Amino acid sequence: MESCQFTVILKRKEVVAAVLPLQEHWLPLSNLDLLLPPLDVGVFFYWVPTTRSNFTFESMVGTLKKSLAEALVSYYAFAGEVVTNSVGEPEILCNNRGVDFIEAYADVDLHDIQLYNPDATVEGKFVPKKKGGLHGISQAKSISVLPCFRRSLLNPRRPGFYDATIDNMYVPVTMMPPPEDPEATGSDHLMSRIYYVKAQDVEWLQSQATSDGHKRSKLESFSAFLWKIIATSAGDNVKRCQMGIVVNGRARLSNTVNEGDNRSISSDSSMATYFGNVLSIPLGEASIEDLKTKPLRWVADLVHQILEGATTKEHFLGLIDWVEAHRPEPAVTRIYCNKREDGPAFVMSSGLQFPISRVDFGWGRPAFGSYHFPWGGVTGYVMPMPSAIGNGDWVVYMLLLKQQLKLVESNASNVFNPLTSDYLQL
Repeated sequence: MESCQFTVILKRKEVVAAVLPLQEHWLPLSNLDLLLPPLDVGVFFYWVPTTRSNFTFESMVGTLKKSLAEALVSYYAFAGEVVTNSVGEPEILCNNRGVDFIEAYADVDLHDIQLYNPDATVEGKFVPKKKGGLHGISQAKSISVLPCFRRSLLNPRRPGFYDATIDNMYVPVTMMPPPEDPEATGSDHLMSRIYYVKAQDVEWLQSQATSDGHKRSKLESFSAFLWKIIATSAGDNVKRCQMGIVVNGRARLSNTVNEGDNRSISSDSSMATYFGNVLSIPLGEASIEDLKTKPLRWVADLVHQILEGATTKEHFLGLIDWVEAHRPEPAVTRIYCNKREDGPAFVMSSGLQFPISRVDFGWGRPAFGSYHFPWGGVTGYVMPMPSAIGNGDWVVYMLLLKQQLKLVESNASNVFNPLTSDYLQL
């Protein structure tokens, strides 16, 4: 594909704070928040310019700033700062410092932007780099409901207990291997690409992954399909390939809440609106030979088995207790620490519940939206989202090694289509 060169000119930068005053206070992070590495998570949207006369660029900017200032009254943590407490752990200082609001101009038509290659057209242009922000503190949730900041919802148990399998999923940072020398990786480094997958292809993968009447989910089927492709990138001396899958624990923890003395109370609504991360990343490993030769349904069954152990309330309660047992030493998911000699590895997340059609500020819903998550290392990251077209297609953000992306495009070009402005009807 031809590259599109353009310049982004900064027009104005200001700070937008909550429209109402806020009493300064500290908001500690939960044990599950502490498992997230300090990474930048970008989300970006494109809107087709409106022809309605009552909307100018200036009025749209004004609407965004006004809406942001109002939203920060309830979501005040986003207007705070991440600071370090006396034991070296991050906390949120809720001081209404505000949120950076940047106005910029790009000398390019939306139709001419190469959406398929966000490294060239998004990184540092539409998604500026941010240090010290609240990037990973909260999962993407609707702002149409008031958030719950009750950290007691995720208190550890007394006494704590966790299954030994969690030791295979997470690791204290002191046990992490040193980072690789970027010059030693050669040309095979992580790169970002965005594809779209047609609804009928997602359904076809699901049908191929179903066996003996056991219907696998679309995400399980898609994960198995990609796992088979990634396995083919392994060198001759590599025998294993790993995959992690992000699991949302809100529904698993919504029935009971620990109050510190093992009593339980109902908390369905509180857990649904809880401000913070309630995630786990179970890790699966299989031989390269099996992933290459076994049918898709076999790999999908393996994916299902990986998820089974992590989609329970006890798993998340145990994970909370595991973090408590290791504090104040920080920890991170083990797959994030993967080394090149360990074999191929990637994390499958899911933004399929992201309400992209509801991101409407008065001038219509976005024509396109995606994550941008260049997290470094050699472990890949994949995030499918619903297409803004609303026809059941998926938009898939991929951060994979260069050689792995080549295999995706050569071995599965009938499934993964490079995202274009023509597809989005821009």
